[in-house]
Amino acid sequence: MASKIYTKTGDDGTTGLFGGARLSKDHIRIEAYGTVDELNSCIGWLTSSIHDADLINLLRNIQSRLFTIGSNLASQPGKDMITPDLKQEDIALLEKSIDEMQESLEPLKHFILPGGSQSVSAAHLARTVCRRAERRCVSLANSSEVDPSIILYLNRLSDFFFVVARWLAHKEGVEEIKWEPRIEK
Repeated sequence: MASKIYTKTGDDGTTGLFGGARLSKDHIRIEAYGTVDELNSCIGWLTSSIHDADLINLLRNIQSRLFTIGSNLASQPGKDMITPDLKQEDIALLEKSIDEMQESLEPLKHFILPGGSQSVSAAHLARTVCRRAERRCVSLANSSEVDPSIILYLNRLSDFFFVVARWLAHKEGVEEIKWEPRIEK
């Protein structure tokens, strides 16, 4: 018989970290890795709306790195534990991908609204959730130790999703929706 998915240990509003400590479910640490998990789900949705095998493989690599980030954030601070780590080449891969996609794009001369197609919208949603994950990790870093490469990776990742959204629009032949500010005189 399979083990049960529910443990009832969180019924009191707390959750456990790797290492044994328990925190309130609204603690900034839980918010941080919970938002990273939400981002990972957004990426899963994005992958289901595209057909480019290379981009799907890259997105799956990113999802794996987000599990790395989540495991680090979900680990008890100060406890000597072995967790996966981010490497400089993970960030370099994002930067290389951004540069390659931008080669086929017109320079951005205006603000654009999220939307245009399902995949473009999904990429923009991933971008905004990524920015929130970054903010939560910065908040956590103000009160606890956070590997600086996590914040750097999330910052670069949100840029990546902005470019992915533009690249998908270009590839799909979808016109970017230009923001038209209303200026009353």
